[in-house]
Amino acid sequence: MTRARWAVFAYHTIGARALEALVARGEDVAVVVTHADDPGEGDWFESVAEVARIHRIPCLTPTAPNLPEVGQTIRELAPDLILSVWYRRLLGPELLALPRIAALNLHGSLLPAYRGRAPLNWVLVNGEPRTGVTLHHMTAAADAGDVVAQRTIDIEPDDTAFTLYERMTKVGIELLLEAYPAVLDGTAPRVPQDHARATTMPRRRPEDGRIEWTWPAARICDMVRAVAPPYPGAFVGDGPARLYLSGASVCRRAPVDAAAGTLVEIVPARGITVATGQGVLLIARVRSADGVPEPADRWATRRALRPGMRL
Repeated sequence: MTRARWAVFAYHTIGARALEALVARGEDVAVVVTHADDPGEGDWFESVAEVARIHRIPCLTPTAPNLPEVGQTIRELAPDLILSVWYRRLLGPELLALPRIAALNLHGSLLPAYRGRAPLNWVLVNGEPRTGVTLHHMTAAADAGDVVAQRTIDIEPDDTAFTLYERMTKVGIELLLEAYPAVLDGTAPRVPQDHARATTMPRRRPEDGRIEWTWPAARICDMVRAVAPPYPGAFVGDGPARLYLSGASVCRRAPVDAAAGTLVEIVPARGITVATGQGVLLIARVRSADGVPEPADRWATRRALRPGMRL
């Protein structure tokens, strides 16, 4: 296999593990570009900057990737490949023109579906039965370049964003390691995307986790698992009355004649059931705005809630 010189733009656990995998393969990673680690985001994901430090790889953390000094550094290093893995900024045409062979991106969906930001969370929000990872050539348009390889991932009914991310990380690294040698050798496929079938998703913010009791129970469940911890969480209410929900599932029971948001039952050791716009929701755990996670039945009992009361 041809050994290549790489410039790697990466972030998050999957970016850190992709970098580790390339180093383990003996690839020449000449420079790493990442985002400065932000304590405000939590510490649940692995640091690309730390992996670069351990392996003594030059590491840049610019405020933007397309600054002239970044381009000059990479130009002087003359990489064969640029690889982007979960890097949050779009690389401009000047950067994309620098590698001798290709500029590749590892994206967390089955392109052309779910281009853009947070595809892993969006597929759960939308109740999709499957997703995947795509290795593709980068262009000036986000996630629009020719596809090198894809792999499908089935979404399980009890998947949360975290469990799906763990599986996507494993599958994504496997796909990268299997596919890139053919890119180096010039034998990899380049399949143009069908732009007419493309969907592009916006970034997600913590406030996007708001749910409404008038939604169907299944839709609420999808939102809860899409932003479950360590992501910001799904919630109802505002200020001191804000309540975060976790461990939600559709309750398989006869329909109830109650307004959406009505407490139906407190189920010891299981949680609480709540009427929704369609069906009944079982909530296993909750967290108050200023509290810690606790079983939903304990929370309801502590607050002296009774069936028939509105949440």
